[in-house]
Amino acid sequence: MRKSFYHFLMNYRHPAPKDAISSFANAAFLDVAFPKSADDYHELSSYLELNGHYLDSMTVFDEVWELYLSSENKI
Repeated sequence: MRKSFYHFLMNYRHPAPKDAISSFANAAFLDVAFPKSADDYHELSSYLELNGHYLDSMTVFDEVWELYLSSENKI
């Protein structure tokens, strides 16, 4: 079974964010409406485009999405 994007993203949480990905992970953790069980790019990108005010750029999401896909292909 494929793990959710949120579950993968939480690997990047850090008390003192070192980069944009860590900041994204921390903000998603605090976003109570984040689609935590989603593993679909379009569902997540649509959510973030409407509600991801904490993202400086959707490029950060795209970068993490690629990391997510790479990690899931190793299973």
